[in-house]
Amino acid sequence: MEAAAREAAQVRPSLSGFLLRGRATPTPRQLREVGVTADSLREVTAVEFLRAMAEEEYDVVVIALVGGGVQAMLHGLAHVWAGRDKRPVVVTGYVGVVYEKLADGLLLRHGADLVLANSRQDAERFRAVYEGVGADASSVTEVALPFLGGDTYTGEHDPYRVVFAVQPSVPDNRRDRVYLLERLVGHARLHPEREVLLKLRSRPGEHTTHIEELPYQKLVQRLDPPANFRMAYGHMGEVLDRTDLLVTISSTAALESLHRRIPTVVLTDLGVREVLGNHHFVGSGCLASWDQLDAGHRPTPDEEWVARQGVIADGSYATAFDAARERIAKLLAAPELPPLAPYYTPVTAPGYLPGILARHHLGPDGSPLPGAPAADKEPGPVRQIVRRAARGAYRHGVQRVAPVIRRMGEL
Repeated sequence: MEAAAREAAQVRPSLSGFLLRGRATPTPRQLREVGVTADSLREVTAVEFLRAMAEEEYDVVVIALVGGGVQAMLHGLAHVWAGRDKRPVVVTGYVGVVYEKLADGLLLRHGADLVLANSRQDAERFRAVYEGVGADASSVTEVALPFLGGDTYTGEHDPYRVVFAVQPSVPDNRRDRVYLLERLVGHARLHPEREVLLKLRSRPGEHTTHIEELPYQKLVQRLDPPANFRMAYGHMGEVLDRTDLLVTISSTAALESLHRRIPTVVLTDLGVREVLGNHHFVGSGCLASWDQLDAGHRPTPDEEWVARQGVIADGSYATAFDAARERIAKLLAAPELPPLAPYYTPVTAPGYLPGILARHHLGPDGSPLPGAPAADKEPGPVRQIVRRAARGAYRHGVQRVAPVIRRMGEL
């Protein structure tokens, strides 16, 4: 979560960062790659964050969490700001391709003043969902993917580089992951003159939004890859600087690559299926298989499809965020703002909402539950050590114990 506070219109905004404590709390390396430095940064529980929002003054609050976390914070903020004439503007949305749980994810984000959509297509879909359930759709604001950038591809590098951008949760089983790795390694053997990279999302022990039970870097160790094959971490933009062919299942990296006009392939080897997310790319001109790539196929993207995804043909995004800026400025200038009003309430979703709030130690009205963790100071050294050990145990359970138990259950 991030809260941005502006002291005056002519002063550089100050940025206060709040990291929600949990299994996916970003590591220092992951934070550095964002490219934005906060003036202050602290790790908090949900209740600690809400306390800060009640006691400290902010102009804009950006909630950058998964859907359930956004919904919980919206109800918590509605509770702590109840009775205020003036409150911060609340912004949320998605960063990346929205290919699954469209209605669920959107309704969990409803209630913010701005719900950012990264393309014309997303904005239309978002409004349709809200209007379809009778919810206010005026919060949907079209912007662009915030990380598109870099130089336009001008031609092949030496050596020619093929990059496979993985995803932490797609595909979700060992067989399919091993298949993809075998094809990638096979491509490296078939084309020894090429540099073949396995681009990983996180280093061992790190998490992104999704839990990764079967890390590719562990699976590939058994395949004895050739010398022209290697693994890469780090910022996707830096990897794309020298990429000649980007291959993925359905990663947002495909849009980054298309923005730069790098040849981009969305794999069909495992089928074109909603569970994989590659159905989102139907009509893109980028769908192909490893057999076709091994034979030298280079896809040609459909320009109209690319434009609807928020990838601007001339690479200019100077005005892409104007609508969001104007809406925020208008809300900041208003003498008062209405209370936050999410679509989900104890009346509209009595069997769903309480469980979402309880996971963040909040009651049905958004107030902290008795016994909710909310320390008043930074944890001491012992508590920090215990917390790191607990996270390590959790990762071990997810990545090692759980798969073994699952295989035993299949016997």
